[in-house]
Amino acid sequence: MIAPRAGLRVWMATRPVDFRKGVHGLVALVADVLCADPYGGDIFVFRSKRNDRIKLLAWDGSGMVVSWS
Repeated sequence: MIAPRAGLRVWMATRPVDFRKGVHGLVALVADVLCADPYGGDIFVFRSKRNDRIKLLAWDGSGMVVSWS
């Protein structure tokens, strides 16, 4: 079983994001708009304009992980 680490924070962007953005674009949004450290181990959630998709961005210690649904 994989358990979340203690002190894990989940950040959610309130405005929709252009889903054509890749890893670098999302990292820039986290740093510039949310004023957060994208490499700190927190999870960042972004939603599409139509509210039917989400993207998750997280640093796992060895690389940036992007997951979407």
